[in-house]
Formats: sequence, structure tokens, C-alpha cells
Amino acid sequence: QIHVVESGGGLVQPGASLNLSCAASGANSGIIGMAWYRQSPGKEREMVAAKTATGPEYYLDSVKGRFTISADFAKTAVYLQMDNLKFEDTAIYYCNIDKYGTDYWGQGTQVIVSS
Repeated sequence: QIHVVESGGGLVQPGASLNLSCAASGANSGIIGMAWYRQSPGKEREMVAAKTATGPEYYLDSVKGRFTISADFAKTAVYLQMDNLKFEDTAIYYCNIDKYGTDYWGQGTQVIVSS
């Protein structure tokens, strides 16, 4: 069983930066990819950024150029550097670990962008 824990959320003003961290214990091996999702009230959960073990990355169009995902597959850790945050980035951010096609989720970390 993999235990996933996110951290790094907070309340910031527009234009600020945050760095989210995710650590997963108990993974050992077989991690295909790691990703960040987010969910705002009344909206469906959406993938924000993802990184596969083979290298390719994915970004939601609205965060391209502002967010950067990085990952350490040996440590099963993934990070999300978020720059130039906007009001619409307000959401709960979830870390997702894909091990052999099975998804593991953390409880989320809240990001609030407000003036």
C-alpha cells in the first residue's frame, strides 16, 4: 500500500509563487507516472501536470509557462512549482501516483489565490 502526502499549499496573492511537494511511501518500484490534479468547488478534478517515468511531461493549457513539474522516481517524490498564480488557480491540489496502472491519491493541499 502506498501512502501519499502533499504539502506546500497556502494563501497567496495573485502573482505569487508556491511550491507543492508530494512524498509517497511504500512504493518501492513500478511507478509509471506521477501527476498533480486540482479540484475547485463545483468543478471536476482536472490534471494540472504529469510526468512519466520515461520522460514525457504534460501540462494543462492554462498553466503552461507558469507551472513546472519535477519528479524523483527513485524517491517517489513529485513537486509542482507554481509561479504567477492567478485567482483561477484556487483549488485543492492532489498528488497522484500511478503504480502499474493503479492510482494512489493523497488527501490534497489547498491553494488559495486572493487579494
